[in-house]
Amino acid sequence: MPIYINLDLQLVKKKMSLTELSERVDITMSNLSILKQGKAKAVRFSTLEAICRELECQPGDILEYKAE
Repeated sequence: MPIYINLDLQLVKKKMSLTELSERVDITMSNLSILKQGKAKAVRFSTLEAICRELECQPGDILEYKAE
């Protein structure tokens, strides 16, 4: 799939752990881990909004399209 998840990069920029993000956005660690690994089949806009709010970033900072 040509959609890449750059959640790790945003976490490093904000010096935040996945555990801390999980607690702040009220999403389970397993669901965030699935997203971070690029294994998620879909992402709710409400989830994306919560992540962007806590990481102070734009959706395009997390999701990236690369042609194959």
